[in-house]
Amino acid sequence: RRVHGESCSKASIFMSVLFRTRSFSRLSFLPNVARSNGVKNIHYRRDNHGLFVPERYATTILAIRKDNQVVVMGDGQVTQGDIVVKPNAKKVRRLANDVLCGFAGATADAFTLLERLEAKLEEHPGQIMRACVDLAKAWRMDKYLRQLNAVMIVADKHITLNLTGNGDVLEPHDNVIGIGSGGAYATAAARALMDRPDLDAKAIAAKAMGIAADMCIYTNKNFIVETLDLSAPTSAGK
Repeated sequence: RRVHGESCSKASIFMSVLFRTRSFSRLSFLPNVARSNGVKNIHYRRDNHGLFVPERYATTILAIRKDNQVVVMGDGQVTQGDIVVKPNAKKVRRLANDVLCGFAGATADAFTLLERLEAKLEEHPGQIMRACVDLAKAWRMDKYLRQLNAVMIVADKHITLNLTGNGDVLEPHDNVIGIGSGGAYATAAARALMDRPDLDAKAIAAKAMGIAADMCIYTNKNFIVETLDLSAPTSAGK
């Protein structure tokens, strides 16, 4: 586009310089944009080009339900920026009443949400859907909780759910769901293996997580797994 016979190159250079200044780099308008969409807890980071993009959760958690088995598997890598600070963190937990939970995001935020989830499960025993919906409502509306930066997978013998701070409580249609930076890779690999009759849920999860670890730099192969045996009156161990 030309203005008074001059090209817009000067305007482009001006915007490029302005975008990299300290005052503009804070991007104070981003929270307003998020609020206009009804999403108040989106976290942003700057990429290598100085642009602001939504924060990704540097881990991989995968949940699979097949036949008489439910598996939640996660990697153990903890990353701070470009540095791996811990290779064997436990991001998958077994809660009371055979409820499995895996989380991605800030550790303190995730444990705060785990405590809230346990309280909701005690309030609504055996009703994991109701407990998760109540947690999602509080997470979405509470002034304190909506600042927490994490996502969760919760599973029991009957249902698998994905919880986010946007108020989402999602049940996968194909019994496979992944979260975190490598979640899409693990989910795609698991879906491709679900029709293999010789592989159970745990074997599929291991293969899918291995593929995700090969592709995602924030995911390692120190996997932590929790399983539920649907054919037994009590759950199987790890």
